[in-house]
Amino acid sequence: MSTAPNKIFIARLLGLDVFDPMGDRLGRVRDIVVLKGSFVADQATRAIPGKEPVVVGIVIEVLGKKRIFVPMTRVTSIDSTQVISTGLVNLRRFEQRGSEALVVAELFDRKVRLEDGSGEATIEDVAMEQRRNGDWIISELFVSRGTGQSGLMRRRQQTLVVDWNEAVISTDHEPQAATSFVATHENSQAADLADALHEMNDKRMIEVAQELQDERLADVMQELPEDDQVEILSHLDLERAAQVLEEMEPDDAADLLNELSDAQREELLQLMDVEEADDVRRLLEYEEGTAGSLMNPVPVILPPEATVAEALAHIRQEEISPAMAAAVLVTRPPQETPTGKYLGMVHMQQLLRVPPSVQVGTLLDSSIEPVSDMSSLEELSRVLATYDLTILPVVNDSNRLVGAVTIDDVLDALLPDDWRTYDDGTPIRKVGRRYE
Repeated sequence: MSTAPNKIFIARLLGLDVFDPMGDRLGRVRDIVVLKGSFVADQATRAIPGKEPVVVGIVIEVLGKKRIFVPMTRVTSIDSTQVISTGLVNLRRFEQRGSEALVVAELFDRKVRLEDGSGEATIEDVAMEQRRNGDWIISELFVSRGTGQSGLMRRRQQTLVVDWNEAVISTDHEPQAATSFVATHENSQAADLADALHEMNDKRMIEVAQELQDERLADVMQELPEDDQVEILSHLDLERAAQVLEEMEPDDAADLLNELSDAQREELLQLMDVEEADDVRRLLEYEEGTAGSLMNPVPVILPPEATVAEALAHIRQEEISPAMAAAVLVTRPPQETPTGKYLGMVHMQQLLRVPPSVQVGTLLDSSIEPVSDMSSLEELSRVLATYDLTILPVVNDSNRLVGAVTIDDVLDALLPDDWRTYDDGTPIRKVGRRYE
């Protein structure tokens, strides 16, 4: 293993790419695993001198946001820009053992008492250092503490680096209460809150999820990987699980139910509102990758006699996504899917250009043909790209509208499972640690 540098702060490793010797990317660093026994405190909650925690491996996130364990014996090079491992990794999902501790999850933000008598501080970062024999240990803590007067005088933050053996780690550390966490993130985007939940261990993730309102939880779950969705759903009581599924978009609810056993799926469908369950059941009948499996069965549908004013009122509804609001679909009665005969679509821009009293049936875009509910993902992609569309009507073999596919539905199916993790190659999770 490379010995230069022989010390590195762990916050700098978070989000770094992990490569195999051929240069192929395996995943990204998410945490460091140490042996818990090497820093079990004694009766005085004092770190045992000469027993610095031994680093045994790293947790990396691979495709599909699955986390796996890579032993340090498989790491051939580690620095502040990348991690190189042998290509031999076990892709089994990481499960923490009782003898192990996660540095980021369990040490960051923990309180310590400094041995020099200067008071308490908070761990902001942790340094790992390589010994001559090649082993890595936890050697230093980067901590912060308030200085100056409190009250009317603003406290200033002082940061310093202390040796591992110069701090007494508090045993009273508790994560922020789930209710407080939810209140703190009340205004966060669903995708951002989903990322925060994904960073948590399963127990913590479930605690926070259970504190969210049904609609909020549904929005967040739609942004999570399937493993996390199933984990959360399985820890909700059946009545609440059914209510959350009702709040999800039907296509997302169908995808989640597909991950369950037949018995579990049917039990939840029986508890759901009949109309909501019927929408989901129709989607479950389609083969994966077809327009029918990807579509939303409840787009904005109006009769030809409806006015522009009515159409605009429908697409202004808060629960209508921007992609779904890009057009209204016009059919003969009934207007619930499967509808009467499909007549055509009217783009939102066209609605904005004509008087409110005009009937939508006079504004139909006859150049856009609907796609069959059995159309493939490749065909959907081609039509959306060819005509620069954000929404496509989906009909059955009787030309009855059964739903609509939006550009985000297709992108979700086309992009890698871990696409939400990165933004132009930069980790979504921002780590703002400073070093002295």
